[in-house]
Amino acid sequence: MRMRSSSFVQIACLVLSVAGPFVASSRGAESDEIVPPANGRFADPATQETPDFQRHVVPLMGRVGCNGRSCHGSFQGQSGFRLSLFGYDFGLDHKGLQQRIDSKSPLKSLALLKPSHAVDHEGGQPLPPGTWEHTLFRRWIESGAPPRPAGAAGFLKLEVLPASIRMSREGEQVPLQVIAHWDDGTKEDVTCLSRFQANDPAIAAVSEEGVVMAGDPGDTHVIAFYDNGVAATPVLRPYSDLADDRYPQLVARTRIDELVQDKLRLLGEVPSEVCTDEEFLRRVSLDIAGTLPRPQEVREFVADARPDKRSRKIDELLETPAYAAKWTTFLCDITGNSDAQLNNATAERARASREWYDWIFQRVQANVPYDALMEGVILAVSRQPGETYLDYCERQAAMAGSEPASKYADEPGLTYFWGRGNFQRPEDRAIGFAYTFMGIRLQCAQCHKHPFDEWTQQDFKQFQAFFDRVRFNRLSPVAAAGRGPADVADRREMLAELGLAERLMGNDRRVLADAARDGKLVPASELAVLPPAAANPRRPANRGNPRRPQNRVARLLRDAEPIQLDAFDDPRQPIMDWLRDPETRLFSRAIVNRIWAQYFHRGIVEPTDDLSLANPGSNEPLLDDLARRFIENGYDLKWLHREIAGSDAYQRSWRPNETNRLDDQNFARAVPRRLPAEVLLDAIRTATAGSDERAGLHENLRGRMTTYPGTPQGRQPVAYGLTVFGRSIRSKNCDCDRSPDPSLLQTLYLRNDVDVFAQIDRRDGWLDEVAGTLRPRARQAQAERDRASGPRPQAPPAVRLARLQQALQTARRQGREEQAAQLQQRIRKVREEIANPPPPRPRNADEPFAGAAPRRPDLPPIRIETETARNIIDEAYLRTLGRLPDDEERAAAVEALSGTDGLAGVRDLLWALLNTKEFIVNH
Repeated sequence: MRMRSSSFVQIACLVLSVAGPFVASSRGAESDEIVPPANGRFADPATQETPDFQRHVVPLMGRVGCNGRSCHGSFQGQSGFRLSLFGYDFGLDHKGLQQRIDSKSPLKSLALLKPSHAVDHEGGQPLPPGTWEHTLFRRWIESGAPPRPAGAAGFLKLEVLPASIRMSREGEQVPLQVIAHWDDGTKEDVTCLSRFQANDPAIAAVSEEGVVMAGDPGDTHVIAFYDNGVAATPVLRPYSDLADDRYPQLVARTRIDELVQDKLRLLGEVPSEVCTDEEFLRRVSLDIAGTLPRPQEVREFVADARPDKRSRKIDELLETPAYAAKWTTFLCDITGNSDAQLNNATAERARASREWYDWIFQRVQANVPYDALMEGVILAVSRQPGETYLDYCERQAAMAGSEPASKYADEPGLTYFWGRGNFQRPEDRAIGFAYTFMGIRLQCAQCHKHPFDEWTQQDFKQFQAFFDRVRFNRLSPVAAAGRGPADVADRREMLAELGLAERLMGNDRRVLADAARDGKLVPASELAVLPPAAANPRRPANRGNPRRPQNRVARLLRDAEPIQLDAFDDPRQPIMDWLRDPETRLFSRAIVNRIWAQYFHRGIVEPTDDLSLANPGSNEPLLDDLARRFIENGYDLKWLHREIAGSDAYQRSWRPNETNRLDDQNFARAVPRRLPAEVLLDAIRTATAGSDERAGLHENLRGRMTTYPGTPQGRQPVAYGLTVFGRSIRSKNCDCDRSPDPSLLQTLYLRNDVDVFAQIDRRDGWLDEVAGTLRPRARQAQAERDRASGPRPQAPPAVRLARLQQALQTARRQGREEQAAQLQQRIRKVREEIANPPPPRPRNADEPFAGAAPRRPDLPPIRIETETARNIIDEAYLRTLGRLPDDEERAAAVEALSGTDGLAGVRDLLWALLNTKEFIVNH
C-alpha cells in the first residue's frame, strides 16, 4: 500500500471530540447503528442515493484537494471558480458549484467534466470516472445539486477508532475508522471522506485512506479532519522491552511524577536518576530567581543533611525579589510590554513600559492570584467612577515628577495593555487576546476557517465584536456619551497653560515630556469602554427610531450560547467570566503549559502558544491535572512553581540512559537549555561580582537585566547583549519572539565583547578582590596608574540616572536642599541624554574592534602559592558553574596559575569558565 502523510490540514474544532460552534438546541437520541461509509454505498454507479451537501460533497471537495489554498480555495480562486478555503462556507461553495452545473443535462455540467478530465483541467483528474468519488459527485448533480437544507442536523463531534494505537515493530499497520456524530442522533462512518495528518511521520505515517504505519520508536499523534471536527489518536512504539508489566518499580513522590511515569511505562522508558545537589541548586536558582547561587550557599546546601532541603530552598527562592523580577519579565513577554508599541502612550518616553513592569511586579511579589492579576489587565479602564478627565489627569500627574505622591502600580488596571500600537483594531485585539490569555493562534480564522481548530471566520468576527467598544486615545480623552465636549475643553486648557496648541506638532511633545517630568498637569492617554451605540437610522428596521440600540449578539469561541453585548457596560466582562469557568480550561491550561516550559526545554504542548486540537500535548493527562489543581488552589502561581520544581521530573539528571536517550518530549531526563538573555547577562555580572555585591543579588535588583522593563533599543547600552541572546522584542503574537537558539554572535560576544571584559576587570569585582587579597598594595598601585592614564570612563546614562536618583533621595532625607537642587539639575541633563542619545561614533580605520579593545591595564605580576591557587580555583568554579572542579580540571587550573603572573591566570580562568557551555546553559 502506498503511504503518504498528508501535508495539509483542513477541518478543525476545539477539543477532542467536541461540538461545533452552532449546536442545535435539541438533540435526538443517538442511534447505535453506524451508517456505512460512502465509498461502499457509492461504489455501485447505479445507486440512487442522493448525497448530502454538507456531509458528503464538501468533505469530498476537501479530500481531493479542490478547496485547498493552491487550488479553488485560494482567495482568487482558479479560472473564475472559487470555493471557501478548507470548506466551511456552505453558501459560497454551493453558489460556486451551482454556476457550473447544467440542470437540464447534468452529465454535461462543467463541475463534473473538469474534475473527471473530460475537458481540460489544470488541476488534473481528482474524480476519475468509475470511482466512488465520481459517482457520489455525479449523483448529487443528478439529484438537482441540493444545498445544505435549512434546519439540517448539525455536526456534533468526531470519533476515531481505535482511540489509541500501540505498535510493536517497524512497518506494522493499523487502519483507522472515523465516525461523525450528528445532533439528530445519527452516526456515519466518514473514514473515506476524512483527511489525515501524522504530526511526526518518522514515528507514524498515515495514508490517505487512514492506515497508520509504524516507524521509529517514540510517540506522536495522528489527526483526522472532517467537517468542523478534529480528533487526535495517540500512536506509540516503545523504546525498549521494559514496557508495561516489565517496567521497574519506581516511587512517584508527587502527582506530576505519577503521571509522567504512567506515560514512560507505556514507552518502556526508565527516567534518569535525580540530579546532584549542586546541579539542583544551580538549576532551581536560575529557573526561579534568575540568579546563580553564591559559593558559600553551594557549600552549605551540599552539607545540609535535612531530607526536605530542596523544598526549603524552593520556598526560600520564591520569597526573593529576584523571583518577582524574573517572572515579571516572563509576563511582560506574553502581555507585550514594548517601548516601540507604546510610543506616546505617556508624555514621557519609556514611562509606560516602566509602569507596566512595576504594575505586574507588585502583583507577582504579592502573589496575587493569576486570575485576579489578569482580570486587572482584561477589565482595565482609566477613570474611576464619577471621575472627570481633569480629575483623572491630575491623578496621573501625581504619579510623575521626582517626588510622586502615588504610583501607577497601585492602579486597579493595566491600561497600557490596550494602548499598544499593534493592538488598536478589534481584529488585532481578538488575535492578541487569544494569544495572551488562551494560548491559541487565531490569525487564520480572520480570513478563513482555521485549519487546526474549530474557529470559522464567523466565529472570529463574533469574537472580535467583544472588543468593538474598547477605545484607547493617546494623550487625549475618549469621547463618550455626554462627556466629550467638557473633556476636550479640559485638554485644550491644559495645553494652553503650557503654551501648546491643541494639535501637537514637532517639538511640542518634548515640551510636554519636560512638563510631565516636573510634575505639571498634562493631558493623559485614556482607556475607556464606549456605551452601546445607537442603531444606524438608515437601516429599514430602525427608521423612525434612530436611538434604538443594535442589540448586537456575539458568541465566545467555545460557547454555543449567544451573548447580548449591549446588556453589558463592559463587553469584556463575559469574556473574563468565561475564562474563569473551570470548564473552559484554555485560560488555566495556557499559563500552566507556558510556566512548565520555563522549567523544562519545552511545554507539555509545544509550541506553547498553539493549544489547538491538531497539536495535542505529549502528556494530556498531566496538563489537565495541573490545570485543574491550579484552579482548585486559587490560581496560586507560587503553588504552581512549587509543584513543578518540587517534582522528580524537574529534578532529573541531564545524563541519559539507554532507554531515554532518543526521547526529549516525555520528561524522562533533563535537557540542557541555554539561559534566557536577561538571566545570562545577570549571570555574567554575578559570576564576576565581588563578595559584598554578590551576597545581596537575590534581594538587591539594582542594575539587573530582569528588571529591564521594555524592549531593547538599538543605541541603548544594554540593547546589544539582550538582542544577541534573543530577548523578545514583543512585536508578534508568538512565543517564538524570544529565541533560545545559539548563534555565532553569542560566541563572539562571550569571547571578545568589551562588556564582558569590563565585567571581569571592574573595580570591586571578584578579580579586583582577589588581587587585593594577594597584594594589599595592588589597589593603591592601580589607582596611581588610573590617575596617570586619565579620567575613568562614564557609566551608561541609565546607571548614572539610578545613582543620582538614589543620591537625591538621601539628600532630601538628610535635609540637604542645596545638594538636592544640584542633583535634580544633573538628573534632568541625564534624562535629556537618554531621550536624545548621540549617534554612534564611526570607527577609525586603524582602531581595533570592540572585541579587541584595550582592557584595563594588568595588575602587577603576582605569584600564587599552590594552596592559595586551589582555593581560588574552587571559588571560580563555584561562582560560575555552581560546583567544585574535578581532579583533572583542578590540576590543569593549578598549572595555569603557577606561572610568574598568577593573577593573569586567574583572569584567564574566569574568562574561560564564562565561555564554557556548562556556564551558558541550565543543566
